[in-house]
Amino acid sequence: MARTSTAAGAATERPIRRRPKNRKAQIANVAAEAFSERGYHAVGVDEIAATIGISGPALYRHYPNKYALLVHAATTTADALQAAADGALDGVAELEPGDRLDHLISALVANTIENRKVAGLYRWEGRYLEAEDRTRIRDVFVHVTQCVAGPLRELRPELTSVDATTLGASTLSVMGSISAHRTTLATRRLDALLKSACESILRATLPPAVPTEGKNAGAGAVRGLAVTSKRELLINEAVKIFDRHGYHDSSIEEIGAAAGINASSVYRHFPSKADLLAAVFYRASDRLAVATSAALSTATGPEDALRKLAESYLELSFGNPEVLSVYFAEIGNLPKNERTNLRNVQRLHVEEWVHLVTAVRTELSAPEARFLVHAALGLVLDIGRLVHFDTREDSRARLHTLMTAVLLGH
Repeated sequence: MARTSTAAGAATERPIRRRPKNRKAQIANVAAEAFSERGYHAVGVDEIAATIGISGPALYRHYPNKYALLVHAATTTADALQAAADGALDGVAELEPGDRLDHLISALVANTIENRKVAGLYRWEGRYLEAEDRTRIRDVFVHVTQCVAGPLRELRPELTSVDATTLGASTLSVMGSISAHRTTLATRRLDALLKSACESILRATLPPAVPTEGKNAGAGAVRGLAVTSKRELLINEAVKIFDRHGYHDSSIEEIGAAAGINASSVYRHFPSKADLLAAVFYRASDRLAVATSAALSTATGPEDALRKLAESYLELSFGNPEVLSVYFAEIGNLPKNERTNLRNVQRLHVEEWVHLVTAVRTELSAPEARFLVHAALGLVLDIGRLVHFDTREDSRARLHTLMTAVLLGH
């Protein structure tokens, strides 16, 4: 206890405030949740400090800058996933491959649910990491993917190395998809649902992968005629730059230069960079609405509609992969009113899928179907990146198989 004097000169005792032993971990947890929810650039160090109840200078005693916080948060999340994988496989070598795989998937699902608020940090904010840090974390995901692929190939010896790796990466994508939305479900039911979805992935039979040598495998290989409208040209160039650098590290000057327009002229079409980002989102939503309507108009039933929706979503996404990445990663940077409007548009689109899933799989509730729809849509981004958005039909067919496996459960 410390002594202090009152006005009358009497000594009183006051408790000594001691710094918690886990202060550094507290800071990292708060930062990881804030970065995951609102994005790296939108969160300030003073805000993180205030959440914990300390000053900015006090935070700097633990971390030299905000970037160090991002690195620590991202690596901690990745290391926890690797620890779960390695721990699950430690001492179970004598088990049958299927039992080892079940044990591993259970551990990874439990870890992802426990860390749901930060599980998507690397997925969305990894672009802001320097190359060395990004490589280290990517190596962790490669390691965990191979932890899944190893026993899977023992269980299914007919699989090629590429197929086993694709299925392993897809199970991690399905688990990680819960970080991209806020649908709620009781932990026990969510655990069972994710395990079931992963089992559907691991049982899937992928169409043969055709070697890329001599083939046209580039993302968006066929682009059609060039855009002539300056407004459309600005939207097209903006989405590429937002995808490449992130919204906060992109400038109106750079976007204008890419479109062959000076910065002052850009403002004639869009009052601000945020308005340009909103235009990108609305354009993506319009295209998605048209594709969805076309797919549903030719469907013969709910299952056929889901298959057609998956096919149209893949075609649209692989033809414009930059739009897909920006659509997932940058919504937090929209003005509040636009963000609310576009989230409502996204929600309505997802509900189209949810309605069809519950029509086909009547045992599922709407929230359960919603988790599966988000998992299927997330596969397009995660596995699309893995295959560099290879636009060939056989590549899309493999991903279509994965999407329908999650949605239909077979």
